Amino acid sequence: MLIKLLTKVFGSRNDRTLRRMRKVVNIINAMEPEMEKLSDEELKGKTAEFRARLEKGEVLENLIPEAFAVVREASKRVFGMRHFDVQLLGGMVLNERCIAEMRTGEGKTLTATLPAYLNALTGKGVHVVTVNDYLAQRDAENNRPLFEFLGLTVGINLPGMPAPAKREAYAADITYGTNNEYGFDYLRDNMAFSPEERVQRKLHYALVDEVDSILIDEARTPLIISGPAEDSSEMYKRVNKIIPHLIRQEKEDSETFQGEGHFSVDEKSRQVNLTERGLVLIEELLVKEGIMDEGESLYSPANIMLMHHVTAALRAHALFTRDVDYIVKDGEVIIVDEHTGRTMQGRRWSDGLHQAVEAKEGVQIQNENQTLASITFQNYFRLYEKLAGMTGTADTEAFEFSSIYKLDTVVVPTNRPMIRKDLPDLVYMTEAEKIQAIIEDIKERTAKGQPVLVGTISIEKSELVSNELTKAGIKHNVLNAKFHANEAAIVAQAGYPAAVTIATNMAGRGTDIVLGGSWQAEVAALENPTAEQIEKIKADWQVRHDAVLEAGGLHIIGTERHESRRIDNQLRGRSGRQGDAGSSRFYLSMEDALMRIFASDRVSGMMRKLGMKPGEAIEHPWVTKAIANAQRKVESRNFDIRKQLLEYDDVANDQRRAIYSQRNELLDVSDVSETINSIREDVFKA
Repeated sequence: MLIKLLTKVFGSRNDRTLRRMRKVVNIINAMEPEMEKLSDEELKGKTAEFRARLEKGEVLENLIPEAFAVVREASKRVFGMRHFDVQLLGGMVLNERCIAEMRTGEGKTLTATLPAYLNALTGKGVHVVTVNDYLAQRDAENNRPLFEFLGLTVGINLPGMPAPAKREAYAADITYGTNNEYGFDYLRDNMAFSPEERVQRKLHYALVDEVDSILIDEARTPLIISGPAEDSSEMYKRVNKIIPHLIRQEKEDSETFQGEGHFSVDEKSRQVNLTERGLVLIEELLVKEGIMDEGESLYSPANIMLMHHVTAALRAHALFTRDVDYIVKDGEVIIVDEHTGRTMQGRRWSDGLHQAVEAKEGVQIQNENQTLASITFQNYFRLYEKLAGMTGTADTEAFEFSSIYKLDTVVVPTNRPMIRKDLPDLVYMTEAEKIQAIIEDIKERTAKGQPVLVGTISIEKSELVSNELTKAGIKHNVLNAKFHANEAAIVAQAGYPAAVTIATNMAGRGTDIVLGGSWQAEVAALENPTAEQIEKIKADWQVRHDAVLEAGGLHIIGTERHESRRIDNQLRGRSGRQGDAGSSRFYLSMEDALMRIFASDRVSGMMRKLGMKPGEAIEHPWVTKAIANAQRKVESRNFDIRKQLLEYDDVANDQRRAIYSQRNELLDVSDVSETINSIREDVFKA
C-alpha cells in the first residue's frame, strides 16, 4: 500500500529516470540551431575536439548533450533523418548501462548511433552486437556513411574472415558482428600460440541489439570450440535399431504404478527415463545384438559409454522432432533455433545427441567432438567494461537482466501513441477446430483488404496452416527456416493489401513490416530507375498504405502461445508500428503443447463446466489468466535452468580467467624464464 502511494506521488523508477533524461533532451534541442549553422567541415571537426577534451580529463558523460546534438545534425545531412526526442532518450538509456525497451518501428538502429558515437570517442572500440550476419552487414553498411562523415571508422566481423581482416575490423572505432562471432573470437584468441594470431582488443563497450534474444534465449547454449574425438558412429547405428522396440509409457498414476511402457517422458523438463520394464527389455536387446554380454548390467561401470549411447538415442527418438527441432537438408541434420525459427548452420548438439539424431534420420554420422574451449554468453558479456542493450520486449525479463547482468530496464515511450487492438484469446477443444477458425478469420480480414501475419511456433505447424490455406484457395507466403533465403522479399511485401504471410518466430526481427508494402524494395528491383518511375512507385504505395490503414492495419494471428510471454509480445509487436492501426489475436486449443503440459487440467475443467460444443470457443479473462500463469511457470523454470548453468559456469569461469590471464602473460613477454621461475617459486612455497 505504501509503495503504491509513493509511486503515485513520486512516479515509478522508470518515470523518474525519464524525467531526469528529458532535461538533457531539452538542452540537446536548444543546441540544434547552433549545430545547423556549422559547415560540414566544422561539424566533422567536433569529433577531434571531443577526443581532445577527453584526453585532458573531461568525463564522457559531460559530452552527452553536444555529442548527441552533433550526431542528430549529421544524420539530418547524411540520411535526411532527424532523431526524435524519444530516440535521444533511448540513446541516453543505452549509455547508462541499461536495457532500453523500444517498441518495433521506433528506430532502434538510428537510436544506437548515438551511444555508439559517444563511446567510440574514447578510442577503445565499440562492439554493436546483432542476432545474425545479415543484420550485422545491413546495419554496418547503412550507418557507415554517418560515422565516416563524423571521422570514425567502421568494421564488420563475419564468420570465416581471415585473421588480418578480423584484426582490422576490431581495430575500427565501431565494429558490427554477431554474438556468436564475438564469443568464438574470444575463445580462439585464448587458444592462440603467438600474440600475432589474436584479433580482439580489450572488451570495452558492447551495445546488444535484440538483447533479450542474445542474453536470455541463447543463455542456455554455451559457445564451444571442439576438436575431433574417436570415431564411434557404428555404435550409434547399432543402438538406434533397438530404440523403436521400446514403448512410451503414457502416464503414471502414482509413484508405485509402473505402467505398461518402457520409458517415460517429462515434457516439462524435457527429460526421458527408462522404466524397470524398459531396462530389462533394453538389456535383452543389447545382448541379442551382441553389444553386451549375457548377465551384464547396463548400469555397471564398464558399460558407462554404452549407457551414454542408449540415453542419447532415447532422447533423439522421444524428445526431438523433425521440422520442429531440426531439419534434414542435403543429408545433414541442421538445428532449428526454438526462439527464432532460424536454422543454426554449423551448430551441433553435444553429448552424442547430434550423432543419435543423425543415426535416427539415416544420414552420415559425423564424429563426436571433444571440448577444447567453452564459455556461456552470460560470462562472455560480463567481461565488457560497459554493457547495454535494446529490444522491443524486455520488461517481462527485467528481474533476470538485473540479477544476472546488473542491468536495469527502462521502458522508452513511443513517439506516437500505440493504437493496436489486442483482442482476447480464443480457446478451442481441438486443433482442427482452431485451424478452421483461423482460416475463417483470414478470409474475413483479407476480404476487406487487411494484410495478415500468421505466427507459428515451428516449421511443422507453419506447413500445416499453409496446407489448409491452400485447400481454402487463399494465396499466401511461407517464411520459415526452409525458405529463409526469401526472408527479406517476403517481409518487405507482408504489408500489401490482403497479403497473407505465415511465419515462424523468425518473422523478420530487425525488419519492419510497412503497411502497403515496401516501395524501397520495388525501387531496388529496377535497374537504373528514373525520377518519374520512383515518384510513381511512391504514389502507388501511398494509395495502398491508406487503403490498408482504412481496412484496420496489419492483423496478427498467433496459432498458439509460446512458452515465453515475451515472444508472444514480439509477434504482436509486428503490428501497430509508429502509431499505425493494427490488431492481434491468439487462437489456442487444448491440444497445444503449452496448454497440454501446463494449463490443461484447470482450463479443461472450466470448459467442461461451461458445456462446450464442437467448434465453439471460450473467450474469458479466467482462461487468459490461467494461460499467463502457465507461461510464468515455464519462464520461472527456464530462469532457474539458466541461473543453474551460470552457477556451474562461474566455477569454471574463475579457473578460465586465471588460466587465460597467465597464458596471455606468457604470450606477451619476450623472455618467459622470469615468469616460469616466479610460478615455480609459488608452487614450492605452496
